[in-house]
Amino acid sequence: MERTTAPEAAADPAVLAATNLPDEIADYLITAIREGRYTVGDRIPTERELCQQFSVSRAVVREALSQLKSEGLVVSRAGSGVFVSEPNYQDAFRLQLVALDEKESLAMVIELLAAFETAAARLAAQRRTEADLKNIRRALVGMEYEIAHDRLGDEQDFAFHQAIVNATHNPHYQALSKHLEHNVRRLIRRARSNTRANLIALVEDVQEEHRAIYAAIKAGDPRAASQAAGRHLSNAAKRLQIYLQD
Repeated sequence: MERTTAPEAAADPAVLAATNLPDEIADYLITAIREGRYTVGDRIPTERELCQQFSVSRAVVREALSQLKSEGLVVSRAGSGVFVSEPNYQDAFRLQLVALDEKESLAMVIELLAAFETAAARLAAQRRTEADLKNIRRALVGMEYEIAHDRLGDEQDFAFHQAIVNATHNPHYQALSKHLEHNVRRLIRRARSNTRANLIALVEDVQEEHRAIYAAIKAGDPRAASQAAGRHLSNAAKRLQIYLQD
């Protein structure tokens, strides 16, 4: 039976992070689907209804819906709306949505991220071009600028890691990186942005680790690049506990 109303547990727009509105809306809808509030064949709220529910523009809602479509969770039907699709487990790889308070699950996905990042850094050190180095360096300098102005530089942080993955010149790494960004890296940055305790010192630690990764990739040293990325993720896991305790 088709549903046309929003889930009973309405989201509070006040809790949405201003810089991650599409992600927050996508997370909310994904959770609603996985919890069974919307099942296969159900129509989710229209763009207009979502705009009203979350007090955002249509552009924000469309970006959120595009995330669900790219993950194969929903399909659009011309003139009818957006509907929950039949899952295709053979073709789709998706991490379960993890929350910051799910410590065991979060630890496991960070393990996955660490393995991925170290492998990507190693390949980047072997395959990077001068153009790749320029892109990695640009993101690194961008973070330096943001930190100097008391900002976290989240966008530049993502650009840095994505530039390293792009330097592998492996499209499968690039696709998986975007998936991990949506499900894992973003959670770490969200936790970091939610606390101010020891923030300046911790952000500088992060940046120093980024410099070490870049230096190893620039030097064309796969082992050093892999080790630097491993240290970065190991320390990120430790810092995450500080963020959560705060």
